[in-house]
Amino acid sequence: MKVDCTVEIQGHIIDSLTLPKIMDTILDLGAAYTIKEIKIGNDKTNVSYARLNVFADSHEILDNVLDNITKQGATLLEEKNVTLGECPKDRTLPDDFYSTTNMITEILLNDEWVPAGNTAMDCAIVVDEKNKKACCTKLSQIKKGDKVVMGHDGVKVHPLRKHEDKSIFTFMGSEISSEKPKSLLINKIAKRMQEIKENNEGKILFVLGPAVVHTKSRDNFIKLIKMGMVDYMFAGNALATHDIEADLYGTSLGISLEDGNPIPGGHSHHLRAINKINQQGSIRNAVESGVLKTGIMHACIKNDIDFVLAGSIRDDGPLPEVITNTVTAQCEMRKRIQDVKMTIMIASMLHSIAVGNLLPAYVETVCVDINPAVVTKLSDRGSFQTMGLVTDVEAFIRDLVCALERIAVK
Repeated sequence: MKVDCTVEIQGHIIDSLTLPKIMDTILDLGAAYTIKEIKIGNDKTNVSYARLNVFADSHEILDNVLDNITKQGATLLEEKNVTLGECPKDRTLPDDFYSTTNMITEILLNDEWVPAGNTAMDCAIVVDEKNKKACCTKLSQIKKGDKVVMGHDGVKVHPLRKHEDKSIFTFMGSEISSEKPKSLLINKIAKRMQEIKENNEGKILFVLGPAVVHTKSRDNFIKLIKMGMVDYMFAGNALATHDIEADLYGTSLGISLEDGNPIPGGHSHHLRAINKINQQGSIRNAVESGVLKTGIMHACIKNDIDFVLAGSIRDDGPLPEVITNTVTAQCEMRKRIQDVKMTIMIASMLHSIAVGNLLPAYVETVCVDINPAVVTKLSDRGSFQTMGLVTDVEAFIRDLVCALERIAVK
């Protein structure tokens, strides 16, 4: 005996491919659909609408379909208030909890649509019934007694709207390739950064890997800081360590940044750099005491740039400011991400993927790496809004600075 329900999808569901993706999902999961109504917006300001009847051979199949397509933007036509379940203990959710996407989400609470704050994928939605508030919350932050959304009733996900202007994100919206016109793309990134700053649209976050130091790109990144184009910086112990090593010893990983040759005893420079900072008690103390005179970390502290250094198992030291507890580091990053408008990830696969998992889908995200697989992996892990630029790190940062300087002169 077949079971069925009716769903609706509205918004920019054609140009964002939301509607065909939902149709494919229904078929892939063993169900079927009929289109009852469809209205297609005839320009960029008009939204589209579709009403589908979804039917399956069992309630289990239908529930699985609904669980997936509601996360893509479909909404049950029969609006029901969310069902809430109570968490039995810390870091533990009841069965059948609703798992979020990275798209803007609302819940129907007491017949009123309430936005779920702190948008991020792979969260539960914790509900404060008294104050009519909802928040996407990581499993590590769940507390005993928290009320969370169960199932898919009363949940509305808004499909990501396609950019209407000819921005970098429209231009770069094809497959990842090293054959794109890099200078044109970088000019567009610079223009978008300038627009964000001029219009006070939000913050700009940079996620950096140690290759920024290895490729002798420190000076140009410091120029970005002094231009006011860096609000937040996320990195690991390696970026900070080699940046400090470069200031104290003129090397990165023991390799001279002047001539590219190995320095005798250079293999220990990064450890000696960490030890120098430990003697001072912190990177900030080293800057204020004059031990640390140049570099990215020096510029961040001197220009009040908010940064998070997240540790890993492979770290030497680590430096005093490095957060070694991964859950704490994640929480610190999430605090800052909420007002980020653009994220530029440069030469760090692990940090890029990690931060990508925390970003809402509406954050304009650019990933720059010499390896196209980095951007592919970001998309595979859910950060589908990421646009990739396959190029050398040093060339990208240098050309970005030049493009911003040209814009400032105009």
